[in-house]
Amino acid sequence: MLPADVPLSHQSPPVLLLLLLLQLLPPTASFFPNIWSLLAAPGSVTHQDLTEEAALNVTLQLFLEQPPPGRPPLQLEDFLGRTLLADDLFASYFGPGFPSRRFRAALGEVSRANAAQDFLPTSRNDPDLHFDAERLGQGRMRLVGALREALVAARALEHTLARQRLGAALHALQDFYSHSNWVELGQQQPHPHLLWPRQELRSLARVDDPTCSDCEELSCPGNLLGFTLLTSGYFGTHPSKPPGKCSHGGRFDRSSSQPPRGGINKDSTSPGFSPHHTLHLQAAKLALQASIQAFSLLRNRLGDRDFSRLLDISPASSLSFVLDTTGSMGEEINAAKIQARHIVEQRRGSPMEPVHYVLVPFHDPGFGPVFTTSDPDSFWQQLNEIHALGGGDEPEMCLSALELALLHTPPLSDIFVFTDASPKDAMLTSRVESLTQERRCRVTFLVTEDPSRVQGRARREVLSPLRFEPYEAVALASGGEVIFTKDQHIQDVAAIVGDSMADLVNGLTQCVATTVRRVTLPLEPPVVVSGRPLVFSVDALLQKVTVRIHREVSSFWIRNPAGVSQGQEEGEGPLGHTRRFGQFWIVTLNDPPQTGTWEIQVTAEGTPRVRVQAQTSLDFLFYFGIPMEDGPHPGLYPLTQPVAGLQTQLLVEVTGLGSRGKPGDPRPHFSHIVLRGVPDGAERGQVPLEPTGPRERGLLTASLPPVLLSTTGPFSVELIGQDGEGQGLHRVATQPCTVVPVLLELSGSPGFLAPGSKAPLSLRITSFSGPQDLDLRTSVSPSFPLTSNLSRVRLELNESAWGSLCLEVPDSAMPDSVVTVTVTVTGREASPGPPTHAFLRLLVLGPALQDPLATPAHSSGPILTSTSPASTLVTQGRARGGRVDKPWWGTVGGVLLLLGLASW
Repeated sequence: MLPADVPLSHQSPPVLLLLLLLQLLPPTASFFPNIWSLLAAPGSVTHQDLTEEAALNVTLQLFLEQPPPGRPPLQLEDFLGRTLLADDLFASYFGPGFPSRRFRAALGEVSRANAAQDFLPTSRNDPDLHFDAERLGQGRMRLVGALREALVAARALEHTLARQRLGAALHALQDFYSHSNWVELGQQQPHPHLLWPRQELRSLARVDDPTCSDCEELSCPGNLLGFTLLTSGYFGTHPSKPPGKCSHGGRFDRSSSQPPRGGINKDSTSPGFSPHHTLHLQAAKLALQASIQAFSLLRNRLGDRDFSRLLDISPASSLSFVLDTTGSMGEEINAAKIQARHIVEQRRGSPMEPVHYVLVPFHDPGFGPVFTTSDPDSFWQQLNEIHALGGGDEPEMCLSALELALLHTPPLSDIFVFTDASPKDAMLTSRVESLTQERRCRVTFLVTEDPSRVQGRARREVLSPLRFEPYEAVALASGGEVIFTKDQHIQDVAAIVGDSMADLVNGLTQCVATTVRRVTLPLEPPVVVSGRPLVFSVDALLQKVTVRIHREVSSFWIRNPAGVSQGQEEGEGPLGHTRRFGQFWIVTLNDPPQTGTWEIQVTAEGTPRVRVQAQTSLDFLFYFGIPMEDGPHPGLYPLTQPVAGLQTQLLVEVTGLGSRGKPGDPRPHFSHIVLRGVPDGAERGQVPLEPTGPRERGLLTASLPPVLLSTTGPFSVELIGQDGEGQGLHRVATQPCTVVPVLLELSGSPGFLAPGSKAPLSLRITSFSGPQDLDLRTSVSPSFPLTSNLSRVRLELNESAWGSLCLEVPDSAMPDSVVTVTVTVTGREASPGPPTHAFLRLLVLGPALQDPLATPAHSSGPILTSTSPASTLVTQGRARGGRVDKPWWGTVGGVLLLLGLASW
């Protein structure tokens, strides 16, 4: 506890942080309740625990040192003795209701990348990446190298890649305290030189120094010989353990059966996994302090603004526009400029000011370059220089430009596409769909072209009325929509579509809004059926409900739970205010909306579109994972999409649980999920949810049996529960999911690329749902040479095909740039099914002229690149040269707790 005679105000920030850390440790010595630790080792502290706790501590420190504008400064005393929660931190700093969803998603990226080091074949057995086999100097080099890559990627606004490299660095850093004898040497502080590459690691055991004695028991508390040199244990058979050296230990370590037996790892509280299990908590405490140091180092080098962007320590999102610049697009470009200017000016200086701006122009035959910046003035200047010039033919390179925007737009963002033409590059549809789901970005198309109209701008050929279907497919996959309008209405419609952002600012600056996340409410049925009303439910946690209806609508009415109705007439009505712009209607319901079941009846030609949205603080994130049981670090292997035939865990993280009500008030709780086909709305099944950890964390798991994932086609994830007063709650994920037919893994060696080098890549394809005949295609962005030894394969049930790829990085490659490799697998005629895509992003680094960890804080300015479309990492694996064998994890099954988190 803090000495009573030393006031907090007299403590330096590092001391305050350490004191806070020590007081946050509950008696069980678990930093958070052990939600991700193994069932076999209860009470263990995991990599995710350490990563999230360290990030929360550094975020709190940032909030303490940077008082929020217009609000009272935070007081450290208010957080002592409490479990740090992201929702509570954001509410304390930004105000009630500001969402921590993006921050929690960013932490999830770092944590999953951290845990993946124990599962990826390219990293799980590499002693340099885990400080094993006395590879301490080499491990420090790889650790510092990963931190350097995270810095370079963050400065280039490549935040997803930066988080992946940061996760890898933190994994190695945390492993040092569990795998070495630093704790056994009696050290009470983190190693002073581990993060500083110019400082030599001293007092290292030599190869001929005996370090361990023989131990026959599971628990080996006294097996280290009496010496003061730094060592670590050997694991497995590569490299082999020299005589007299320590093993890692545990029942999966084959080296531990060779004298001297036993081991020294402190990975968990279980002696079956960790011979030095009694020192697990001391190792975890030092690993946490070291993780805080690593986050603080990044904050120091990046500066507070760029560090906040790295972890999305802001309730704001990004602003991304994809613009058709052909000669007929004058009105649309002006609408985009007006809307962008409105958002920029309205949010400037507020917590909701966009943290990232992306702009991609396109026409025919070109697209790009992409312009990315964190400076609103630079974005506005670039946007203002775009004019409608030349061109005029339809179709255009829209999907290529959208793919480029997706690559450079942070996850959980909205992207707006302005065009009046159909896509020339429709062959990219499935890849762009997959990328929107991997990035979790929502795409809205504003099209000033009636899909049935065949006259207008010049065309090379007669075009099909179905030519806009690729836009519909991408919008469906991303949770967005396609809105057709006319030139004279584009500015008004664009303003309405952007209102979801503007409304957040209006409510928050008036300090009256308590809900700031805009969600789409599920409809039953999900599409308009003649003669049948659409039904949706409103709960007490929703406000600012809007109903949007567009296409060829003749009439409609809306009815509330009390039976009061309102038609399509413009102006004020008994339920709200209606506006119309051509064939586009929006009804803003009066606040607060009546809770209960509402109905919408639409009469129209064709298939009208109806979307109901509302603001709420209560939302959820979700992920998938495969249980992995037969290794030294059991856990869940993370997936972007579920794989046909695999037992899969669905992991749900509810956000905004603490943003309403007073402490002690009943909290909402959720009982089950519903999987529903998209767009037909057919229910595929219900699965109960099991809470994991304390309820205030909002962490839930569900086991999805293979039979539930046997149906092809997209499906939505719906969360069902009750609020604190027992009233029903219903939330639906923004984007639907797709069951992919095979597990596709793509990976490269840990580290970075260098100009003039060749990089081996690994490819693995596994079928868990029966025989499949598959074709493979590869692409690289930018267009670097890539060779592959695998282009076609037939797989039987539970078989894997391995392939080797070689990427050539030319001497002219731009330093500090990103290269994206994409692999697409499609079934031949005998094996129909949706394509499966894997995206791998790699960083090209130039010569290290100076230590990047010693450079001053850097402010990210605008970046102009002409990189062609590419994508980011989905899943990874290893290659062994074009052969077929069984899955590398052996038995897949069982029930383990959350995604990708091993107990070290």
